[in-house]
Order: sequence, then structure tokens, then C-alpha cells
Amino acid sequence: MALVPVAEALDRLLEGAAPLAGESVPLFEAVDRVLAEPVVALRTQPPFNASAMDGYATRAADVASAPSRLSVIGMAPAGRGFDGTVGKAQAVRIFTGAPLPEGADTIVIQENVRDLGGGDIEVTEPTAQWRNIRRIGLDFSTGDVLLGKGRMLDPAALSLVASANHPRVSVVKRPLVAIIATGDELLPPGSDLGPDQIISSNSYGVAATAQSVGARALDLGIAADRKEAIAELVQKAVAVGADVIVTLGGASVGDHDLIHDVLTGEGMTLGFWKIAMRPGKPLMFGRLGDIRCIGLPGNPVASLVCSQLFLKPLLARLGGRNHRQDIRPARLGAAMPANDLRQDYVRAVVREDDGALVATPFGIQDSSMLRMLADANGLIVRAPFAPAAAAGEACSVLMLR
Repeated sequence: MALVPVAEALDRLLEGAAPLAGESVPLFEAVDRVLAEPVVALRTQPPFNASAMDGYATRAADVASAPSRLSVIGMAPAGRGFDGTVGKAQAVRIFTGAPLPEGADTIVIQENVRDLGGGDIEVTEPTAQWRNIRRIGLDFSTGDVLLGKGRMLDPAALSLVASANHPRVSVVKRPLVAIIATGDELLPPGSDLGPDQIISSNSYGVAATAQSVGARALDLGIAADRKEAIAELVQKAVAVGADVIVTLGGASVGDHDLIHDVLTGEGMTLGFWKIAMRPGKPLMFGRLGDIRCIGLPGNPVASLVCSQLFLKPLLARLGGRNHRQDIRPARLGAAMPANDLRQDYVRAVVREDDGALVATPFGIQDSSMLRMLADANGLIVRAPFAPAAAAGEACSVLMLR
């Protein structure tokens, strides 16, 4: 099978991917979720003409000039309006948020009032009609579409939904990613290792990648290098309703690379296998009914780079999110040799110098070296057959953070 170019592989992986169905959740559980349908106002806000300041509600005609004398006939605290009507040369003591009394059409702020005693006040500054009043429907009215489908619910959006009198909201379901590591040599962190064993680390980075775009990650553990052990975890992933199954390791072409055989045996239709990229050549993709299956390489760096390039965009789309790779122009901080037929993703430190980005690649790029990936904040993207490049030449960088 020929190596698939990166762009073509991504297009094929995303083909037909659409946001999952909606579900209703309480507002306190909706932060950073994506709206599955528009939010329509169930009330008008403000629902009445309301005072925007502490002061006195009166008629604008009586305070068009200053000084002017008014008689205070009552009080209107927030949540309890004044029942009477404001007449000529009268005022009601009012507080922020309280309904404007009938007959009043302006608010004199308390700083512009002097208490004369005996229930009378003197207004020291003229006040125009409708000053310091929030008119009914100033923010929105019943039936207004406040937020469109696909909007991410940030704090301001959530507050808006609540103010429109919605206790719950319909959001796109979060994709469920079932993660299966494979390999007799793997043990979980904290284990006592034998002489031929290593720690299984990839699951944690892949899960974090999934969670960074709002997906749920389910770690199904480590399967031994036996078809029946791998098949058992695949079947468990199907049973729990996974939207995506991610396998780690075992997707190459060796005697112990069993993922392809197990998944096709379970009914997977293979989409592609082996990508023209470095690191990450043995990436596999297929469909098991509605479930998308991604076989990631076992090498830690290759696994995480492929997660960034393929898993993250897929989960973002299933979750209704907009996602773009953050690719920026930069200059090389060191010379680089000519590239071969595979698109190369080279770990680098990216810094700003005189307003431009400079990307300096690490000297060693072995795909097992996680520490270097943790230290890198970008990947230099080199096209297939790119010629040798000197320091200072232009390049493209995929930013990691």
C-alpha cells in the first residue's frame, strides 16, 4: 500500500464527520460546551423600565432646571416597586434595579440631591428625560435569538442563557474516545518493571489531547500481544458507545502488529494505512460502523504528533468545534538537511526575535524521546523532498503551545 500524503489522509479521516447529536444539560455543566441549537429568549430583559442608579424617580419636567424642590412620597427598593403614581413636584426614593414608578420618566442620582428635611429634597443639577433608566427590552426581548447553533458557551454566553430564563441548554454531545494500549512490554506508571519492560505513557498524552478539544477519554488499559486480548478491549469500546477507538502500537507490519487483523475481524473497513510523514508513518484509519478507529504508532513522539494532526481535528469536528492548526511563518535558527519523500515534523524551540519567529530544531529527532517533545513549543513542517536549508531561511512552524 502506497504512503498516503498527510493532507489527503486528513481529508479522508474527516470525510463525513459531523457534530454529534445534542443533549440537554444544566447550565452549571455547560461551560465550554457547544450549542446544538439556537438559544431563544424566554423573557424580556429588562422586563420593565428600571433604575440604573440609586437616586430619586421623578418627572423630567420638574427637574429640567435647578435648583428644584420635590416632595418624597415613597420608596422603591430592588424587587419591590412603588405602587403609587408620581405627580407634579413629587419623587420616589429608588434603588438600582427597581421598577420605574408610574408617572416618572427620569432618575436624579443621589449625588445631585440635598435633603431639606420634612420629606422634601432639593435637586441641585438638571436631569433630562429618561436619564439613568434602563428601558424595557434594552438587552433583549422575548423571542429574540440570542446565541446561534455552534456557539461555544463561555462565561458571558452562559450568563446570557441564564438571564433568558433557561435552566438547561442543548449542547453537542462530547465525543467518547476509548484508548487501548497494546504490548507485552508495557506496564502502567508506578509498576515494578522487569528487565524487558517499559512504562506505558502514550495513553496519558492522547487522553489529554482528546480532552483539550472537549472530548471524553476512557482508558481501557493495556492489551497483551494476543488477538483475543485486543479483541476483548475493542468489543468493550463498542459496548460503551465509543465514538472513536484509538489503539496505541501494533499498527505496523511486524509479526506482533495485530491491530489491523483484530479490527478488520471485528468488521472495520480500512480507510488507509501508512502515512508519508515523519514521525508517524504507521498510522492507520478505518470505520467500524459509525465508530472511527485510529491506530497510532507505538513510539511516544509519533503517537502524540499524530494525535495533534489527526485525532484533535476529528474530535473537534465531532464535538461541533472550530479547529485550525496554528501554523505560522518563521525563520530557521539552524541549518537543516534535505528531506526525503515524507513530510517531516521536526521538534523545535520557537522564540521571537525582532518581531519575527525563529525556530531552532533539536539536533536529535528520535521518535522515542518524549523529553524533547515536552521542551519543544513547535514543530517545523518540512515538505516532502524539501532541499537543504540554511539558518535564516523561511520555514513553517506548527505551534504546540
